[in-house]
Amino acid sequence: MDKAASYLKKHTESLVKDVGIEPACELTGKSKATLGRYYSDHDEHADRFMPIDAVAALEAAASYPHVTAALAELNGMQLDFDERRPNSNESGGVNSDVIALSQRFAMLMAEYQQSIEDGVITVNEAKRLLKETTALQQVLIDMKLHLEEESG
Repeated sequence: MDKAASYLKKHTESLVKDVGIEPACELTGKSKATLGRYYSDHDEHADRFMPIDAVAALEAAASYPHVTAALAELNGMQLDFDERRPNSNESGGVNSDVIALSQRFAMLMAEYQQSIEDGVITVNEAKRLLKETTALQQVLIDMKLHLEEESG
């Protein structure tokens, strides 16, 4: 088995274990034995991989998109994982977005103040500022979607 196949199988196993074997069986409609074959490194299962619909179902339930991230890494790409899950603020509407926006901006300013205190922004401080900026940007995107929805 080549390194890429082995890498995908390890991440498939991580995905199944993240969700749990019993819930994974229910979500995919596959038996424990079948799921085990998808991540087995034995020669007789070297060419068996989990179908993409099963991967999608498990990644929707998992804490992290293990297989998708592995595929991206194998192709020299990197994923930007939004831990909030899409549309996590659906019910609040624009008013909730305005509150979230001001909270995120306050967090960004607090992080900036802490970072600039010594007159130098280190690499780690820049990464934290970038993370806060990205979170602020996501709130603005959510707000835009809510405004578009309310305007018709």
